[in-house]
Amino acid sequence: MDSQTALFIIAAALLALVIVLFQYRSRFKEGNGLYFLLSALRFLALFGILVLLINPKFTKEEYNLEKTDLILLTDNSMSVQASADTIMSATEAITQNNGILERFQLRPYSFGTSLASSDSLSFTETQTDIGKAISSLEDIYSSSNRNMAVLLTTDGNQTKGEDYGFIFENDQVPIYPIVIGDTTRYEDIRIARANTNTFAFLKNKYPIEIYITYEGGRSIESTLNVTVNGKMVYKENVGFTPLNNTKVITVLATAETVGAKTIEVEINPLENERNRFNNKRSLGLEVIDEKTNVTIISAKAHPDIGTLKKSIESNEQRSVSIKEPQVPIKELDNTDVFILYEPNRSFLPIYKYIQQRKTNFFTICGATTDWNFLNGIQANYSKDAYGEQEEILPVLNKGFGIFDISGFMVENLPPLEGELGEVLISSPHEVLLGQNIKGVELDEPLLAVISKDQAKEVVLFGENLWKWRMQDYRDSKNFQNFDGIIGKIILYLSSNTSKNRLDVDYDLIYQGSDDARISARYFDEAFEMDRNANLILKIQGKGNNRIKEIPMLLKDSFYQADLGDLPSGDYTFTVLVTDENLSSSGSFTILDFNVEQQFLSSDYKKLNQLALDSKGKLFFPSNTDALVRELLEDPRFSPVQKSKENVVSLIDFRILLMLIAAALSVEWFIRKYNGLI
Repeated sequence: MDSQTALFIIAAALLALVIVLFQYRSRFKEGNGLYFLLSALRFLALFGILVLLINPKFTKEEYNLEKTDLILLTDNSMSVQASADTIMSATEAITQNNGILERFQLRPYSFGTSLASSDSLSFTETQTDIGKAISSLEDIYSSSNRNMAVLLTTDGNQTKGEDYGFIFENDQVPIYPIVIGDTTRYEDIRIARANTNTFAFLKNKYPIEIYITYEGGRSIESTLNVTVNGKMVYKENVGFTPLNNTKVITVLATAETVGAKTIEVEINPLENERNRFNNKRSLGLEVIDEKTNVTIISAKAHPDIGTLKKSIESNEQRSVSIKEPQVPIKELDNTDVFILYEPNRSFLPIYKYIQQRKTNFFTICGATTDWNFLNGIQANYSKDAYGEQEEILPVLNKGFGIFDISGFMVENLPPLEGELGEVLISSPHEVLLGQNIKGVELDEPLLAVISKDQAKEVVLFGENLWKWRMQDYRDSKNFQNFDGIIGKIILYLSSNTSKNRLDVDYDLIYQGSDDARISARYFDEAFEMDRNANLILKIQGKGNNRIKEIPMLLKDSFYQADLGDLPSGDYTFTVLVTDENLSSSGSFTILDFNVEQQFLSSDYKKLNQLALDSKGKLFFPSNTDALVRELLEDPRFSPVQKSKENVVSLIDFRILLMLIAAALSVEWFIRKYNGLI
């Protein structure tokens, strides 16, 4: 309590005393003790009221010692499995040092494809994403304002994600890499990367792009072999020198037959080469005999047009042409799916042509859509537009069941621009996305799928889709989220088959078993999603009689089975619905590829650069003592004493109010009893 508050309390006591003396001054001369008691009670009541008005407080300071957070970030991938004992010993030398325990707050993490808050290490992760692990730590601790340092125990070989050499920009958090593995550079020739298209068209040529690198101190020659389903399609002798140590070779192969193809790219190993796992790469390709032609009709230029074209043509099965509404009708005869962008009265011939041909189409409405025209030209839906523009956020309907939307994420997508108004859909439909305007979820569709008399239409009540595709790249450095949902919409519209009660979704070729999954949707006789069904996946490897049964688990609006424990090979499968005579069969291939086996030596040079950029220092497991001394002697990591000031009320209002009430009540009863009232 400060001196000013104390003066106020003294003044309150004097004021209460003066008031009491003024009120009872004539009674004190009588010498009656009763009046002294009454004046004392009056004084207590008045003083209590004045103290309540003053509300005296005092401050209390609490002190605590805040240690620096020492992040133990350990590689948990298969590439460091051989050095598991070394990692454990180095970690133990640091975590059991008394000086470290007194100076730091230890926070263990491990990583493979993602960051995990755990000190339990199995060294079974099949990929390494160092950049994502560091970025995740930044996200976790960016708002804590705590002092921290990172001990990064890894071999420095990243197999997934952004290059960690360029992702870390915060020099306030020093990183101390502990290099695991062999730092000796051995002579090595490898397939650094091999790319091809996902699809190819029958009798067309498709490219196979091959990156070959050599590490060594002499001139060498080797042979590159490319096979498709075991058949040799390309062979070339390639030479390298210490200076000319990289080659990019593009092979054009012909799609001779329809179906799934396994492409093997192999460079013959050197005579004394130690790591031969990286001399071979496997790719998957599907040869198809059809192509979907999509025509975008728009009366104006807009970024959405180019975005849709790029997104749709990311699938080699599809081609996109852009036309104006005045296009000659004969130019539209080869169109399989139409996209009508912000229709107005100039679209009248297009709508008549679509209705005549019964072609499926995708309508996108926005700021310049002529709703008077659109409400009259079709009967699937109508909108009472108010003429006011509004930003609309998407709300995902997880119960949507027409096609699989399990991989579509909307959490970070920016709002689209649409026109306010009530939408009435009069035809059978399902809502894929709802609307959220200014934080309020409305019972209005943003994206709906309509099906009537075997005719299909998808309608979007908003424009600026280009922002969604751009946001996807910001979030994940690719366009898979946006391109995936657009691709599924086009696939749905391009298919004229009726809806099946059991719909199975799978890939013909999986690059390893990590992401191998089979999904299925099952509908009852009323074509409503059945969430209580029992679906069984039976898998059999080609060439053996062993059958593995996996129950498919319900996930949102579909059932799914994880194939992550299957070895590489060719498989056939059947999805069965128990108690129903329904099944669906197919086949797939899991390619043999372990990216963690592509490296033999640690990348200590890049780790050293990371340490320098973050104002840290590189260490090896053999000199953990020097690392401990560095951490204990660095003044940046000294514990910081912090104080917290708490303001506490000097009085308890409830008790003081009770005392005031009691004093006034007792005074009143005494005065009443003695006939003074």
